[in-house]
Amino acid sequence: MIIRSAEYVGSAVKPEQYPSAGMPEIALAGRSNVGKSSLINKFLNRKNLARVGATPGKTQTLNFYRVNNTWFFVDLPGYGYAKVSKQLKDQWGQMMQTYFSKRVNLRAVIQVVDIRHEPSVEDKEMHEFLIKAQVPTLVVATKADKISRGQWAKHLSLIAKAFDISDWHLVLPYSAESGLGVDELHEAIEQVIEINQTN
Repeated sequence: MIIRSAEYVGSAVKPEQYPSAGMPEIALAGRSNVGKSSLINKFLNRKNLARVGATPGKTQTLNFYRVNNTWFFVDLPGYGYAKVSKQLKDQWGQMMQTYFSKRVNLRAVIQVVDIRHEPSVEDKEMHEFLIKAQVPTLVVATKADKISRGQWAKHLSLIAKAFDISDWHLVLPYSAESGLGVDELHEAIEQVIEINQTN
């Protein structure tokens, strides 16, 4: 996939605020400190398109990024951050549930986890929800540059086991620092949304 254009087009908290373009959408779900914004910026080759917050829990809306004028990246509010109120967590949960259940444009979800840690209870709950909702899901393990390559199989196996994924090779190691996994993610998304790119 060649990224020709990428732009932030707006945020939403309810369906009537979603973009009306009818383009396919790929959503990103993950814990507040897992590096979703960095993943987006590296994937799109833009330094500061998605704001990387110093404080976890900054993303409190559904943020829509239009790519190549053909599809959207949708950055979902991070979950599992202890310092936000239960009321706010409940709002985020309802916002995401509404999006998952009502958005016909949604083609797949990239669930982002930290390769260094076993998935949390919230990670498992999110994965189970996506499976039950029959949303195609790709698990991406970020921060792969933080551990040695020789340790990847061990960590990816733990993630796969936690999510009941049959083969740990189906979990994609990714690094916004080194660019590891970017090409593979481009290819996976291209297949999901069936974009016919031409050079």
